Amino acid sequence: MKFATCNEYFEGWKIEDVFDYAAEIGYDGVEIAPFTLASSVDEIGSQRRGEIRAAAAAAGVEIVGLHWLLASPEGLYIDHPDDAIRSRTRDYLKELIHFCGDLGGQVMIFGSPQQRNVQEGWDSGETWERMRSVFAEVAPVAGERGVYLCIEALSGEQTNIVTKAEEARKMVAEIDHPNFQTMVDVCSGSTEAIPVSQLLRDSGDHLYHVHVNDANKRGPGFGQTDFVSVMKTLKELDFQRYLSVEVFEFSPDPRTIAAKSLGYLKGIEAEL
Repeated sequence: MKFATCNEYFEGWKIEDVFDYAAEIGYDGVEIAPFTLASSVDEIGSQRRGEIRAAAAAAGVEIVGLHWLLASPEGLYIDHPDDAIRSRTRDYLKELIHFCGDLGGQVMIFGSPQQRNVQEGWDSGETWERMRSVFAEVAPVAGERGVYLCIEALSGEQTNIVTKAEEARKMVAEIDHPNFQTMVDVCSGSTEAIPVSQLLRDSGDHLYHVHVNDANKRGPGFGQTDFVSVMKTLKELDFQRYLSVEVFEFSPDPRTIAAKSLGYLKGIEAEL
């Protein structure tokens, strides 16, 4: 397994500085939230994309991919009943796929809880179908660019559709495309009745990414979540992809979060 950090909690840092610090303390990669670079990836031209990719290579880290996909620009909504909104969202997802590919990234994590919620008065089955339809349209583009779009089950606190890993796997089965897969977020997974270690096993060959975060929304080692069982399970599964540190509580500071989280995870790994 390989270790990455997400970049959005490095508030105010240039992406080049995030690459350098991540490499300095031992991370293998960085996962990027596009809104930290520009309000829309359309604003990031080919030259700048090349510069970002070169900066990561110079630092010695991989750009793992993207997350927080629809946080910006405003007005995106994957399963909205308005055809124009949904079409704009589909087109932006395609732009994100090309952006990810241009950076050399391999995964795009679809969380975006506020841009997928089933609103009052919407039929849940029809909303699911609208979401499925958009994913089915963009998956071939991901295939062309060598990018894996991963649906993320999120806790019921964050959204009201695809709130269980089982539902994420159902969407993967319905899309039935090699570049549409799933992942497990430890914090959200901790809200399920099934242990996170079992969620990882149940994902099988469709597990393409893991977000490591404590149930308290902080980094690994900052709470009581059982990461020993998580790491042990991933080792037993011979998981060779990335574990990315993603936090929702940005204290005390990015340096401490990144360093302590990685040290904690590597300490567990060394004992397995």
